[in-house]
Amino acid sequence: MSALALLGLVGIGVAAYWSVPPAPFDVAEVAETLPRQPGQDPVPGSHGVAAAIRIGETLLGKPGGFLYNDRLPPGALLDNTPSWECGTLMALRDYTRALRNDFSRSQTQSIENTDVKQADLRFAIDPKSWVLPEAETEYALGVDALEQYLAHLTKGDDPNAQFFARADNLAAYLAVVEKRLGNFGVRLTSSVTDSDLAAVIARPVPDEDPATRNDLAPTRTDWDQIDNVFYCARGYSWAILHLTQAIERDFSRVFAAKRAETSMQQIIRDLKGATKPMGSPIVLNGDGYGILANHSLVLASYIAKANAALMDLRILLQEG
Repeated sequence: MSALALLGLVGIGVAAYWSVPPAPFDVAEVAETLPRQPGQDPVPGSHGVAAAIRIGETLLGKPGGFLYNDRLPPGALLDNTPSWECGTLMALRDYTRALRNDFSRSQTQSIENTDVKQADLRFAIDPKSWVLPEAETEYALGVDALEQYLAHLTKGDDPNAQFFARADNLAAYLAVVEKRLGNFGVRLTSSVTDSDLAAVIARPVPDEDPATRNDLAPTRTDWDQIDNVFYCARGYSWAILHLTQAIERDFSRVFAAKRAETSMQQIIRDLKGATKPMGSPIVLNGDGYGILANHSLVLASYIAKANAALMDLRILLQEG
């Protein structure tokens, strides 16, 4: 075997290793590692913040590290893993922004927590930035800021480090997640030209005015972007799965009062379906009842179900 062929095989192996999505982690186990008094229950909010920290650490510390801003091979030649990173970062940003604007504040006139503010600003850095500032460095500082906030939250030594597990705060965050999942649903269904099928999977909001609704079947996704959209949606689903599992624990009293436990469990089941391991090494784009699968439509169906359950949960929190 020539040296060039051997180098090519090594490159393919490295790319395949880096392209494997990280395994799910147990949110409860992560929260159990937090310091607290013997017999003390986890502080409300600690599950979600701990999950966000683990998501950030996974984003930076997975095999190959953070690849989105790589300028040299092999990272610069990959696109699926950077797309997964983009979706994961999107979910991390959404939660951190909700933490800054809603969860950590008692009312609109209250002072925002400085650690959470720093985390939000750090995660807002362009992921393509590779020097001055370097995205990885900024995101690591964002994780450090969340760790500082979590330390004060669990110890209770800072009156400004609070977490308010209220129904209105959660409803505001879920509204953002709904829009994200709705966007991914439409983009995924755009992998086919069957507008009727796309309309069935990406259903409009029930109370949305048809006259003001945008076309449900936009221009078909370019063939070379189908896998990028798929992995971006997978990354967002992976991160949101862990955050919703954490929210289920942080807001357990709210769900019990609203009798919303079933809706939350349905969301988690659908997100687990959206993050199932793939049996194919490539993203297939079959059509109709052909012999090949369409992975984008399978993922879109799980996301649509989770989005519908999220919508029901948000309305229940607001009106129930």
